[in-house]
Amino acid sequence: MIRHGKSQFDDKKRVTCAEFESWVDNYNASGVHRQANYPSETLLKSTSSNLLITSDLKRSIDSAAILHPEGITITHSLFRETELPTLHAKHFPIRLKPSTWAVLLRLLWFAGYSNGCESVSEAKGRAVIATDQLIAYAKESQSVAVVGHGFFNRFISKELQRRGWTGKKRAGTNHWSCTTYTITD
Repeated sequence: MIRHGKSQFDDKKRVTCAEFESWVDNYNASGVHRQANYPSETLLKSTSSNLLITSDLKRSIDSAAILHPEGITITHSLFRETELPTLHAKHFPIRLKPSTWAVLLRLLWFAGYSNGCESVSEAKGRAVIATDQLIAYAKESQSVAVVGHGFFNRFISKELQRRGWTGKKRAGTNHWSCTTYTITD
């Protein structure tokens, strides 16, 4: 499980909640920054994998291409990051940093508010399906790297652990972080 690289879209100006929706669209449409160096474990795991799985978001696709340009890659929307709910706040003109909106909306999402996006339970259900698909790919290819996203990688990680796979308790949340899982018989 690898988290994508840092997005090229780094507009940090304060926005209203309504403006935050288009900020997210721009973030999702952006690629990632190239770096001089990448974590050695992440490079090793990505280049030694027989198959790379990415979400259909540009930062995931671009990250896989950077880590293993010659690798066999499958892109699937099933591995997309969990979305943030929308907040109809026309009459709430407060301007906050995008990171603050993201935290507030994520907290609301975990509390059960899911206007305009899948709920937490739906996302966990999607993680079960994604885990099934990932295990099928792993059986077929022997080694698979998922170049995905922080929250959804965690949901998949929890499902892998529930099924007897071993790895870190918590998938990495830093850009380019790598968490390895193996099945124990």
